[in-house]
Amino acid sequence: MAELSPGAPAPDFSLPADGGENVSLAALRGKPLVLFFYPKDDTEGCTVENLAFSALIGEFDKAGVRVLGVSPDPVKKHDRFKAKHDLKVTLLSDEGHQTLEAYGVWKEKSMYGRTYMGVERTTFLIDKDGRIAEIWPKVTVQGHAEAVLARAKEL
Repeated sequence: MAELSPGAPAPDFSLPADGGENVSLAALRGKPLVLFFYPKDDTEGCTVENLAFSALIGEFDKAGVRVLGVSPDPVKKHDRFKAKHDLKVTLLSDEGHQTLEAYGVWKEKSMYGRTYMGVERTTFLIDKDGRIAEIWPKVTVQGHAEAVLARAKEL
C-alpha cells in the first residue's frame, strides 16, 4: 500500500468507541478531525499523550475540531483507562488492525533485540472534506497536542 500524504483522501473507518458508540469517518465529514494513533492504554507515554489532548479538548471544541484516539486495545480497556485518568477524548478500538493498517501505523518494531508488530505513534489532521491536511509520524509526546491544536486552528 502506498504511504499516505497530505492532500490524499483519509481512509474511511468505522470503529467501536468507549462508552459503546460506533464512530465512522463518513459520519464526521464537514468538520476537521484529529486522529491520533497510540500503542497501548495505561502506559506512560500513551497516558501523557491522552492527558495532553484531554487538557486541550475545550480549545479543540472551540475550533470545531473532533479529537479521536485509536489503539488496538478493546473497548472495555478504553473505558477503564478513560475513567481512571478522567480523559476527555473519544477512544476508538481497532482490535483487528484494519484501520491501523490502512493508515500505515501498524508496523514492525523492535525492542531489546526482539521484533514484533505494533502501533507507531502517529497523528493525522483530517480536513472537513475528509482529506489529510497534516501527518505527524513517530510522535514525541511532549508539546505534541499543542502543535496539533495550532495547526488545526488554521483549517
